[in-house]
Order: sequence, then C-alpha cells, then structure tokens
Amino acid sequence: MEIYLVGGAVRDTLLNYPVYDRDWVVVGATPEQMLQQGYKPVGKDFPVFIHPDSGEEYALARTERKSGKGYTGFQYHASPDVTLEQDLIRRDLTINAMAMAADKMIIDPYDGQTDLHHKILRHVSPAFAEDPLRVLRVARFLARYHELGFTIAPETLQLMAKLSDSDELEHLTSERIWQEFQRAMTETSPDQFLLSLEQCGALKKLFPELGQTVSDAKTLTALQQPSGAEIRFALLMHRTFADKPVSERASAVTSFCRQYRTPNSFRDLGLQLSCQADQLIGFATLSASQRLQLLKDLDLIRRPAKLSPLIQACKILTGKALPAETMIPELLKALQAISPKKMMLKGYQGKALGQAITEAQTAICQQQIDGAL
Repeated sequence: MEIYLVGGAVRDTLLNYPVYDRDWVVVGATPEQMLQQGYKPVGKDFPVFIHPDSGEEYALARTERKSGKGYTGFQYHASPDVTLEQDLIRRDLTINAMAMAADKMIIDPYDGQTDLHHKILRHVSPAFAEDPLRVLRVARFLARYHELGFTIAPETLQLMAKLSDSDELEHLTSERIWQEFQRAMTETSPDQFLLSLEQCGALKKLFPELGQTVSDAKTLTALQQPSGAEIRFALLMHRTFADKPVSERASAVTSFCRQYRTPNSFRDLGLQLSCQADQLIGFATLSASQRLQLLKDLDLIRRPAKLSPLIQACKILTGKALPAETMIPELLKALQAISPKKMMLKGYQGKALGQAITEAQTAICQQQIDGAL
C-alpha cells in the first residue's frame, strides 16, 4: 500500500501558494485494509476514507468511465491494481494531476510542472470534455491564478466551448453552479471567472443575466477591488440591474438568487445595495424622514453591523469616501438612546407609543441636519 499527496496541495506547494486542504490517494489497498487501519468510510460512489487522526480524506486509486449526462454521470472502478498514473489521468488539469510521495519526490506523468512553469491551465486528456463541471472549475482556477500570469491553453478553451455547445451544462445543478460561483468570488480576480465563461460560450447558458454586465469595464473594475464574496456579489447585482427602475430591482435580484439558491446573506446584501445604494451615497442630502426610513429599511437600528459591507460596496462604486460612513453611526448612536420604557412610564401605549418613538427618531434625524446632534 502506497500513499501519495495529490491535486491542489501539490500544485500550490510548487507555486509557493497557501495550502488549505490536503487530499491523498492510496494505491494498492482494499477497503477492508483501510478499515483495519482505523480509517472511517465516507464515500458513497467510490471508496473515500477519513484518517482517524488528521481528519483528512484518503481515496483509493480509481478509474472512471462516462455513463450518463452531467458531472455525476460516471462509473468508478477502485481496486488494488489501479495505478497512480491511471488515477491521475482522470483529473481535469495537468497542474492538478501531480502527486508527492512520502520522500517529497514529485510524480508528474502529464507534465504538470512544465505547465506550472509556463503558467498554463491545460487539460490532462480529451476526457476533460466529459465533465461539464470542469468548465466552471477552469474558470475559477483562472480567477485564482490570473494575477500570477496564468492563462487557459487554447486547446483547453476549445474543449470548454465544446462542452458549452452541448447540452451537458444543462445537467449541472443550481447548487453546484453556485458553489463554483461563490468560490470564484473569493479569488483575487473574480472578473476572469466571468470573462472566461463568456469566452467559451458558457456564460449565456449558465448566467444569461450577466451577459452585458461582463462587458462593462466599470463592473470588472469593481469586482477586482479587495472585498469579500458577498460584497462582490452585491456589486455584480447592482451593476447588472442598475438600468431597471428601482421598483423592479428587488424582484430581479430575488429571482436571480432564487434560481441559483444563494445564501440569504448574499441575497440580502444584493437587494440592499441594488435598491438603496443611491440613498446611501447621497445620505447627506436626505431629509429627516428619508434618513429614518432608510435606516429602518436596512434594519440598521437593530443591526448596525450590516452597515459596514454596504458602505464598503458604495465606496467601491463611487471611488471616494462617503459622508454616510460617519454620519450614520453618529445617528444610530443617538437613536439607540431613545428609551421606549421611559415613554411608557409617561403613559404612551400601543399606536401612540409607536408614533411617539417615530417622532422622537425623526427629531433626532433633524438635529443631525441642523448640526445640533
């Protein structure tokens, strides 16, 4: 039984890039042998085991054969006679098809180190075109390594286009598409993820709403700014639906998020930025009642922590500092000092209490405008 470190951990080690996850391949072993050594089985379609101490994944060397549509349409064969080279050839890119032995020797049957040196994302074999998920994965790798000078090999881009022209992309689930999309938004060059999908024809099938947005220089510049995945997604939603009337933006963003089953935090920030960015940017010009309504719409009185990502996104949109960055926290501090209990002691109840609180809040907003806060 031989054990090798494989995939991304080997690639990133050679690139001097941070290694976050380590995957292992076991050659010459049976499931029974793995169980006898204390490994815990987790794989359903093929034998994958969890190391009893490290918690890392160890998979038996396997081959695969296309048997249906989509990225799940494969039959796997794992047995002690499957070689390391046979296991590596089923991987997507040459830079992901390397292994490292216990003595640190690199096993590189498909010239991944050469492509690392030349900064090329190249497929390992023609079988690349059997898995539609690889279109998204290659685009995501470009988003990660573009700043290092990586490009997609022309022949690999052709296979990505071949997949895009087929019906294979239609068999990807919304959850899997979103998973790759979200991970791409965390990379250093998320704009390259979208541009490469557009180049191979996948964008119009996977994200038709983003077609015109991707060709907009301001959008691409905004996505390149240092920020989190949620902020980048919100910026993308804002730029994508900016031409729609404000009354229609909420439904457009909600529809997009429903289709791709985005987490609520992504949806909410996308909605808020799309619908309230103009008011946040122009906060100093709002009336007292408008300021109060904006804070309520954004739920900032109860949850002031929601302000920071919104301000960051608005600063990226405008390219400058915003008065709201200091004005809103100042206003929130004053509003939070209002005591409903004290008003109840004065006899206010029910609707009268709510009205008294609103009047007190509006008065504080006016004090800010008058410079008396």
